[in-house]
Amino acid sequence: MRIDSHHHFWKYDASEYAWINDSMSVLKRDYGPSELKPLCAATGLDGVVSVQASQSLLETERLIRYAETESLVQGVIGWVPLASSGVGEDLDRLAMSPWLKGVRHVVQDESDPEFLMGGAFNAGIRRLMQLKLTYDLLIYPWQLPATIKFVDMHPEQPFVLDHIAKPEIDSTQFASNWETHLRELAKREHVIACKFSGIVTEVRDAQWSVDLLQPYWNVALDAFGPQRLMFGSDWPVILLRSDYARWVQAVEQLTRDLTTTEQAAFWSGNVQRAYRLAT
Repeated sequence: MRIDSHHHFWKYDASEYAWINDSMSVLKRDYGPSELKPLCAATGLDGVVSVQASQSLLETERLIRYAETESLVQGVIGWVPLASSGVGEDLDRLAMSPWLKGVRHVVQDESDPEFLMGGAFNAGIRRLMQLKLTYDLLIYPWQLPATIKFVDMHPEQPFVLDHIAKPEIDSTQFASNWETHLRELAKREHVIACKFSGIVTEVRDAQWSVDLLQPYWNVALDAFGPQRLMFGSDWPVILLRSDYARWVQAVEQLTRDLTTTEQAAFWSGNVQRAYRLAT
């Protein structure tokens, strides 16, 4: 079995998905299960986890409806207004669905370096543990030091790191500060998994290759180990730099030296454990 731990569906609306700018024309349309199912079938993917791309309760509800009707979708990471005084009501309502496995906030777009220290936001995080929901960390490397402090404030809360924290990948220099802080974050065992996903869109070179990605794979694998690293595509965002099949093939090359047991953990076991998916 192979599961894509990170992809998106959306019904495109320019105001709702304002982060999709004019250089991202390929993303300016609807993406739904009918587009993803043949891509998964062609690459041997058996299931997916759908992740929020808009900070909208309506989108979260739409993703849950997909999970209810599409066998490909095995779980949802949604969005709720964690800093709102009414977040408890939203969480209680959405968590009634067995398909909601966790939540995420687009912290990478928050310019305030102290955002993760906010009292109201952290109060919302504390509600997640009561409902056995994970929290996905979507950050840039400059936010890793604050993220380490943040996860230390919630030692019982399970966290998942998205996109290996999105290092800037440039053939002329390696992201050494990213490596230092990623390794420190990985020491926190309640950061239960890290997604090898969303990598090629961080490449600054005109072209990307497996050789260019190899050092970043090596660091992520060494830091988190094969029992805490998992595959994700970040489709359709990945279409900015790659098609689905090419990304799967690249990851197959990167993982070729893993044992059979490690391969099973990376491609399915770790995501099933992290998000409590049905097996």
